[in-house]
Amino acid sequence: MRRLVKITTSFFYLGHSPLMPGTLGSIGGLLLYFVVKDKLPVYAFSILFIFLLGIIFSAEAERIYKRKDAQMIVIDEACGMMLSLFLVPYNFWIMILGFILFRTFDIVKPPPAKAIEKFSGAFGVMFDDIIAAIYTNFILQIVCRIFHIV
Repeated sequence: MRRLVKITTSFFYLGHSPLMPGTLGSIGGLLLYFVVKDKLPVYAFSILFIFLLGIIFSAEAERIYKRKDAQMIVIDEACGMMLSLFLVPYNFWIMILGFILFRTFDIVKPPPAKAIEKFSGAFGVMFDDIIAAIYTNFILQIVCRIFHIV
């Protein structure tokens, strides 16, 4: 069970990288995005499934790693990256902008993400990234409409 928690929450051990594990977790989310982006039901299910796995396993991962929101837990970044691009028209530059915005919001933690991050367990691990993803998606939707990207 311990191994399953580590594999899942580190998004196939991307979170164990000594350099930028959160960024690698986000890249893991981007790789999954490329696989499912053209299949809306599969895409939506993937986001929900990753989110639920994060909720189920994150608190246990914190116990295993013996710290709150340990840097090895990157399932939240993978889920957030997927949600950031949900229902946004595919465009390489929009995807890059989405990645940059998501990582920025994930690091800066604009309200209420900063307050939510303080909660322990799965809620604190997952929901600050969900808020970063919602901010990112909102901005991307506006950019796509302004520049008529379909």
